[in-house]
Amino acid sequence: MPLCGACCSPDNADVIRQIEMTARVQLSLLLDAYEWVSATGPYDNAAYVSRESGRIWLVSDFDDMGEEPPSDAGDESSYVTVPNKSELDLGRSLALRFADEQLPQCSSQIRCFFSKPGAYAKFKNLLDAQGALEAWYAYESAGVQEALRAWAAENDLELVEEAR
Repeated sequence: MPLCGACCSPDNADVIRQIEMTARVQLSLLLDAYEWVSATGPYDNAAYVSRESGRIWLVSDFDDMGEEPPSDAGDESSYVTVPNKSELDLGRSLALRFADEQLPQCSSQIRCFFSKPGAYAKFKNLLDAQGALEAWYAYESAGVQEALRAWAAENDLELVEEAR
């Protein structure tokens, strides 16, 4: 890359390279990729984002699902792997924050749920009985978007909203 004048000094070359590597990624597509990698089932799913183009590849262990990953998907300078729910700490801790903020009267009961298997079913049944299930879905959605925005910023990805 040719360097000119003071703004393009060798000291600023890394900043210029970083700006050039910032890919634009549609938030809705990143949310879809997050759901893909967070899905539980008999097969492992992965998603890769190109740091150059912002394109997302959805990959699965199941032969008929997903796409073939790029041959250099393991190259962290070119691709970043989309994190799943547990990697972003959006499971138990998000539910407990919701309980503390929105249902403090049920907080200890909800904490007890999450100390045993079957916690989410019990949690959602309680939320339904309390009339708070829709509030939970909105809270969870906001938490996922906030975490993905932070993750994208950490990985030099620019999130864009779709035109409505």
